[in-house]
Amino acid sequence: MKAGNSISFDYLYRYTWQSINKMYNEEAVKKDSSMTIGFVLINIHYKNGTPSTMLGPRMGIEATSLSRTLNKMEELGLIYREKNPSDGRSVLIKLTNKGKQQREVSKEIVLKFNQTVADNLTQKQIETFLNVTETIQELIEQKLIF
Repeated sequence: MKAGNSISFDYLYRYTWQSINKMYNEEAVKKDSSMTIGFVLINIHYKNGTPSTMLGPRMGIEATSLSRTLNKMEELGLIYREKNPSDGRSVLIKLTNKGKQQREVSKEIVLKFNQTVADNLTQKQIETFLNVTETIQELIEQKLIF
């Protein structure tokens, strides 16, 4: 692939992410779950829980979508909400035993994906990918594109 205007970096990232998303959802359905639920489970601290206000920003999920997902997870018996002892205004999202089991399943799936990709790339390819991704992130954060 040539550098320059012929590459649509955003398209490649979006297309690849949609493929990953589809793959994760197909696997999650086999476990009566979804990619979003698995993603949330992985981001909840196993023992202490996580303040609900930290989950959305950490995962890049809008508040309304996160709220719907948390409600669904509560209905499924994966999480419960507890008043945050260090901040009475916020709520801790904690895992039930079922949620902890499902979290481990989700974690295994993510680890398998990452290991399979790593096994099929050279160290140089991994370093290049990380450098390109970091550069794109810096350009966005520094508002050097728009």
